[in-house]
Amino acid sequence: MINVIASIKVKPAQLASFITIFKANTPKVLEEQGCIEYAAKVDFETQIPIQEIDLCTVTIIEKWQSIDHLHAHLQAPHMLAYKVEVADMVEAVSLKILQDA
Repeated sequence: MINVIASIKVKPAQLASFITIFKANTPKVLEEQGCIEYAAKVDFETQIPIQEIDLCTVTIIEKWQSIDHLHAHLQAPHMLAYKVEVADMVEAVSLKILQDA
């Protein structure tokens, strides 16, 4: 199993639209072979001093059975369409692909 953490910096005025589009695509992703978990998260302000807050970053938490399943996900037609739909809303993307230590 692999874990993916994608951080997507969204233009402030586009955040609500981005989340709506992401949530509409989520059921298609969850139906993909090898998908264990796929969900969008946003920062929750806690007043814990060490916490970094960025209210315009959407963090995607993913779990896949294998790297091959992740590769297939990235090429799925609904993902290619999603990327085009949100392209003008996104300022930056960073990706962490993790395995158990």
